[in-house]
Amino acid sequence: MAEHKGIVTFKGQPVTLVGDEVKVGDAAPDFTVFKGLNDAVRLSDVKGSVVVLSVAPSVDTRVCAAQLRAFNKEATALGPDVKVWFVTLDLPFALGRFIGAEGIQNVTTLSDYKDREFGEKYGVYMKELGLLARSTFVVNREGKVVFREIVPEMTHEPDYDGAMKAVRAAL
Repeated sequence: MAEHKGIVTFKGQPVTLVGDEVKVGDAAPDFTVFKGLNDAVRLSDVKGSVVVLSVAPSVDTRVCAAQLRAFNKEATALGPDVKVWFVTLDLPFALGRFIGAEGIQNVTTLSDYKDREFGEKYGVYMKELGLLARSTFVVNREGKVVFREIVPEMTHEPDYDGAMKAVRAAL
């Protein structure tokens, strides 16, 4: 498995990203994540939609929670042709608890907990921390990556405006 250093830090300390590097223009790799413990979801399940993959280390942190709330707010105006997925390594129970408490209705929360398939296929698994790196990918209707941001410092929020601009251009 490929390893990439010097791309991200966590509280100023460099971490290693494991997996394949996905770039703008690449075909988005298909992957399986989980809505529940055994409720598998695949990117190919929403083929023909524009998909925002909002990726975070853990919903139980301030920045990750803010990221989920922000994309939930943005998703209200996007319409049914856009799917917003929030992907972490949190267990589905934790994600369910959070969305229930916060009233998250426009984002599907998904867990990569079983095999880290998403993290490795998109090159955002942080080896030292065992978490996913904060990042955003936008996939157009044809299945191509049209926006990619891996946030350089994990304690910072992603570029919401850049992601939404890519979504609007993909519609």
